[in-house]
Amino acid sequence: MSQDIKETVREKYAEAALQVLGGEKGSCGPSGACGCDPVTENLYNAAETGGLPEGAVLASLGCGNPTALADLHEGEVVLDLGSGGGIDVLLSAKRVGPTGKAYGLDMTDEMLALARANQAKAGATNVEFLKGEIENIPLPDRAVDVIISNCVINLSADKRRVIAEAFRVLQPGGRFAVSDVVCRGEVPDAVRHSMELWVGCIAGALEEREYTRLLADAGFTDISVEPTRVYEFKDAGSGGIMAAFIRARKPGLR
Repeated sequence: MSQDIKETVREKYAEAALQVLGGEKGSCGPSGACGCDPVTENLYNAAETGGLPEGAVLASLGCGNPTALADLHEGEVVLDLGSGGGIDVLLSAKRVGPTGKAYGLDMTDEMLALARANQAKAGATNVEFLKGEIENIPLPDRAVDVIISNCVINLSADKRRVIAEAFRVLQPGGRFAVSDVVCRGEVPDAVRHSMELWVGCIAGALEEREYTRLLADAGFTDISVEPTRVYEFKDAGSGGIMAAFIRARKPGLR
């Protein structure tokens, strides 16, 4: 099923990129899921979006604002897993400044084309978009200071692998700081097997304790899950779903 999930996600996000290239707001899921109000509305303030290309804003399909919560510093190297149209990469690039760098990783050619066009419009020279899968990050060990992501890890069918790869490419002392959808209870099997709901960031969401366990198993410490938005969704299980900001740290000193 994992390959089917990957291809479905790729197709839907390619479609969303083409929508944006056509001047429309990108959308990738059913109402109330990623890519649709109310999950994606009002995540960025006017000061953040005012200096960005319209295509980056229209392609925002996340559930949070990890760049605002990750406490990025001048000179750091940041990697955005599943960077889409590039909004969080471009915002990160501003925060780390000319001595830092922001990478975006995406598997969808259409999204990469959109992101690179947005980079050119923004004149961002400390940005690089990479083609690849978040389960196999095309960077060497200890290459980045901070991992961010915005409602993408839940789309992977192999989250353990994603988290292990994030740990591998982080510097000792590096930070994992992602926005993601998390379940507060068990998700029914019927929802887990729904491709539409998987693309919409619901079917693939981890339960909160499972998320923290996977992070700990990979070697992360200082793990926390902070709810940022809580949503009612009748089929999501007894505990519902929430957008959360998930923090962790790779042990060691840089």
